[in-house]
Amino acid sequence: MASHHSSHINKVTFGSLLVTLGIIYGDIGTSPLYVMSEIIGKDPINSELVKGGLSAIFWTLTLQTTIKYVILTLRADNKGEGGIFSLFTLVKRTKFKWLLVAAIIGGSALLADGIITPPISVAAAVEGLRFFNEELNTVPIVIGILFALFFIQQFGTGFIGKFFGPLMMLWFLMLGVLGVYQLGSDWSVFSALNPYYAYNLLKTHPHGILILGAVFLCTTGAEALYSDLGHCGKKNIRISWVFVKTMLILNYFGQGAWLISHEGEVLTSFKSSNPFFAMMPEAFIPYGIVIATIAAVIASQALISGSFSLINEAMRLNLWPKVRVKYPSELKGQLYIPSLNWLLLAGCIGIVIYFRESANMGAAYGLAIVLCMLMTTTLLNFYMHIKRYNKLFIYFIITIYLVIEFAFLFANLSKFSHGGWITLLIAACLMSVMTIWFLAKKIRQRYVDLVKLADHQSKLVDLSNDNSIPKYATHLVYMTGANNPEEIESKVIYSILQKRPKRADIYWFVHVDVMDEPYRMDYKVTHVAADDIIRVDFRLGFRVAPKINLMFRKVVEDLVKNKEVDITSRYESLNKNNIIGDFKFVVIEKFLSYENDLPFFEKLILNAYFLLKRFSLSESKAFGLDSSSVKVEKFPMVISPAKDCNLHRIQ
Repeated sequence: MASHHSSHINKVTFGSLLVTLGIIYGDIGTSPLYVMSEIIGKDPINSELVKGGLSAIFWTLTLQTTIKYVILTLRADNKGEGGIFSLFTLVKRTKFKWLLVAAIIGGSALLADGIITPPISVAAAVEGLRFFNEELNTVPIVIGILFALFFIQQFGTGFIGKFFGPLMMLWFLMLGVLGVYQLGSDWSVFSALNPYYAYNLLKTHPHGILILGAVFLCTTGAEALYSDLGHCGKKNIRISWVFVKTMLILNYFGQGAWLISHEGEVLTSFKSSNPFFAMMPEAFIPYGIVIATIAAVIASQALISGSFSLINEAMRLNLWPKVRVKYPSELKGQLYIPSLNWLLLAGCIGIVIYFRESANMGAAYGLAIVLCMLMTTTLLNFYMHIKRYNKLFIYFIITIYLVIEFAFLFANLSKFSHGGWITLLIAACLMSVMTIWFLAKKIRQRYVDLVKLADHQSKLVDLSNDNSIPKYATHLVYMTGANNPEEIESKVIYSILQKRPKRADIYWFVHVDVMDEPYRMDYKVTHVAADDIIRVDFRLGFRVAPKINLMFRKVVEDLVKNKEVDITSRYESLNKNNIIGDFKFVVIEKFLSYENDLPFFEKLILNAYFLLKRFSLSESKAFGLDSSSVKVEKFPMVISPAKDCNLHRIQ
């Protein structure tokens, strides 16, 4: 199943390359809308600053995006899936348990800083309308466009990719043509390909290192590119990147040529203070604004679909509350998480209202995402060691990228007071949720009380045959978390034998094991006691919707076909007419008992965990069970029983 999917998404056709353009490159592809204006700022245009900025952009795209992400990091795929949590999955079996911290920081930072990606791209494009009306309030337009974008997410990235792909092709061709149009009068700007210009900028410019914060915006989409690997496949990404990078470089250098031709002037003196629009032929500007706005809408897609992938994997790693995941198309890899979609929209609208201008957003953008890149570099180091890369190569590569990314981090620290603190605050909140969910699981594991199924097998068989007890169901199905088929939770035995004796003809124990690979769909059946107790183990990939109701029905059909089980009702009248017996599922949900005597920190973690659990899917919905056939039982969780109370009897 996994190999079939991998070959499907790695098949290179013109259509697959178009879909890749529509899904992957929005963020990186629209960076020419704001990078050069951020570098120049409000100071007079200076040719040394322009050439230094262009040199830094070219080498950032080459070293950071091309070599680190497109060539190296895309190799670290988990059965075709990408993103920092997939990378963590590949290295988590090492003895270095602290790598989980790197994954949590990286995932939270990417989600947090990504909330600025849609607003800054859309705002920068829509602000081109001020060429015609300098007083235009763009905030309502930006919010309207963002709402439309998030609304269509429910139709899936397959639909979006087919729709957006041709439009992104038009966008990139426009970038290249506009760049060549300006370069026609001054090809000498390509001397900035020499890295000396970038070095000289850092060395001689009074704010050289801080300008790197603006340069960094040209590569912020690289992490989302890796997260979206599962949607398109590495071959499609690598081939299309050659075209994308060429068009980006032509446009950046075209803007550079236009800026140098206006040396000494300030951007605010032009009708458009953004060199991207200012360098266009005046007659083309209306068309340029429309195409740029469409591309800016698409720019948000890489971040949004990448966020869905990230949260889906966070749930698998038990770092996020269970939330509803929809699969809006038949294509594998397409998923939609409604709660996250609307949460991102709320964050984006908040950013637009707070910052209002793309220039203000640019002043805050990039601080958190560079933390994500540093965490990816950390995990990539361990991945290359596991894969036995040449050690000298590993040390060389990791040292280079640590130096580059720490330089970017230092440059972006200046953005903290300009709004960067907002993304760091959001990242801290996301990290808190992930940490609470993970630590609560660790605390709860102390509570899980497993017993040998063999010790209770005869009791269950006797109960099944005890006609003095009214029958609870023909087939009674319990969801169990016990990994070992020979064990069962004591609470399940308590529920069957003591809470209310539940007589059934056949007891089924169903266990779901979510695997590290994305598309596995296997099951195993263990006949614990012939005709009385059966255990079914599902092994499902983390991208497979856990529709246990449907899957269990398929398992039962297979068992009936193989004559391993008889599901006909045992009631005489129904049996005579071959009526199938009823199936009832029992799901046990835990709540924190008042009888616990926990340390303050553990009590804090568990209280926060159960508060978050109120907003997550119930166990029955998470397993995809039909509510009409499910009984939910509440069970008190006593982790650390309170000490005996000093209660004395008096006469």
